[in-house]
Amino acid sequence: MVIRDKIFSTITEVFKRHGAVTIDTPVFELKEILSGKYGEDSKLIYDLADQGGEICSLRYDLTVPFARWLAMNRDVQNIKRYHIAKVYRRDQPAMTKGRMREFYQCDFDTAGVYDPMLPDAEIVRITTEVFEGLGWNGRYTIKLNHRKILDGIFEVCGVPTDKIRTISSAVDKLDKLSWEEVRKEMVDEKGLPEEVADNIGQYVVQKGQKDLLSKLEADAKLTANESMKAGMADMELLFDYLEAFNCLDNVSFDLSLARGLDYYTGLIYEVVTEGSAPLAATTTDTAAPPKPSKKPSKRGADPDEDRSSDPSVGVGSVAAGGRYDNLVGMFSGKNQIPCVGISFGVDRIFSITKARMAADKNSELVRNNEVDVYVMAFGGKGFTGLVKERIAICAKLWEAGIKVSLCCVIIEALTNLKLQAEFLYKVKPKLPNQFKAAEVNGVPMAVVIGEDEVAQGKVKIKEMGLREGHPEKDGVLVDLIDIVPEIRQRLRRKANLDGLVQEAEGLRVIGGIKGEAEKVEGVSETEKPAEESPLSQEATGAAPAS
Repeated sequence: MVIRDKIFSTITEVFKRHGAVTIDTPVFELKEILSGKYGEDSKLIYDLADQGGEICSLRYDLTVPFARWLAMNRDVQNIKRYHIAKVYRRDQPAMTKGRMREFYQCDFDTAGVYDPMLPDAEIVRITTEVFEGLGWNGRYTIKLNHRKILDGIFEVCGVPTDKIRTISSAVDKLDKLSWEEVRKEMVDEKGLPEEVADNIGQYVVQKGQKDLLSKLEADAKLTANESMKAGMADMELLFDYLEAFNCLDNVSFDLSLARGLDYYTGLIYEVVTEGSAPLAATTTDTAAPPKPSKKPSKRGADPDEDRSSDPSVGVGSVAAGGRYDNLVGMFSGKNQIPCVGISFGVDRIFSITKARMAADKNSELVRNNEVDVYVMAFGGKGFTGLVKERIAICAKLWEAGIKVSLCCVIIEALTNLKLQAEFLYKVKPKLPNQFKAAEVNGVPMAVVIGEDEVAQGKVKIKEMGLREGHPEKDGVLVDLIDIVPEIRQRLRRKANLDGLVQEAEGLRVIGGIKGEAEKVEGVSETEKPAEESPLSQEATGAAPAS
């Protein structure tokens, strides 16, 4: 949940940074609202049972409900909106790959009449900020294409007008299937002449950036097509804006990108990374075939079976979207509001992030929670556990701004610093077990009390993980009444020191920084966090839980 919360908070922060406000729409819509908007994927819509009233369906995405909302709220003619909510699809699940029937989408959309490609370019900038904020460090590709360019290519190649959308859906499968398989679908299933399919194949396998756009602009057959000319003019403008936005590095102008949804009218986006494509599509013919299932064979695949281990199923795109200028008008008639937006798939982002962390032996250990303080007690013979005193200390911390759960307590102080406290649910716990519980969860601070401390009205504050010889290794006695400011001060200091150490790791070169030992200026070796075992000496040799 910590990783998932980080994904949500990062995405929301970027959305707000770009001026978006949040709205909400119902989890179900009238069936007629959703019908005819998703092309071949319309079969994945969940229809609700007829109970003698209006026929409704669960929402397939957050875009169509937003367009319906705009049509109903005619006083809203322009808005930057974000929406984070669950959507529903009757797809075959692959749980570990983030492919589910109920899952979260995080949408950002700009609605209104603006100069060409400015909102579209900002969507690419937002996408870059989201994935860089999540620490993906360029390990993703933002694929771009334009519906007018794609339609222009189809027209020039000889695709009949009534087949353009179905052929577009076939081309959209090139990220999962080879060109030979897609061509076969076009010819055998869609009824396209072979020479037309071959003409399409010359174009849709191409990708690049401005170089590809220049190549298309040099093709006389394409530039004679009006749809193609309009699309190329948009892309020329887009690349200029992306360069100014400093977000071209991970962009790929990819003519195979089609996006099968019927409502897109202009620029389309899709974000992919390693794991997006099926494993089976990237292996060679000499690779070992997948192991046969031990389950008895059935007629056809079970639509409810989890396909996580199926090599023919990839994670898919982690974000996608595009421009949809006519969707609002489908619901309002005269009130036409152009829109452009993108949707981030949290569950797919989560599955890829977890897989990367598991593969990276140097990745930081993810804490189980965000607790800052662990309250402990110790004593000798006749030790009572001081449970009431521990509870009172927690309460004193909580009163800085109370957010309470049974095991994890969030403290919101008047400053931006948040304190969180926790204690072991045992009346008479053993001290080593308390330290072990704190360190397993990565808690940075401990408040330790004994009979003497209670009698003196004091507590001992101990920073976890300090090196041997550090002046505060055994903790510092402070007055109980000063516990909140004392802890806050130490947490700030620790955060600053950790930041300096992290910055030094990025600057470190052979022989150290500027020839010195690997050391941060102004940070003594004793102040650096311990790099030893995950359990401190206090917890070493801990006895079984009492």
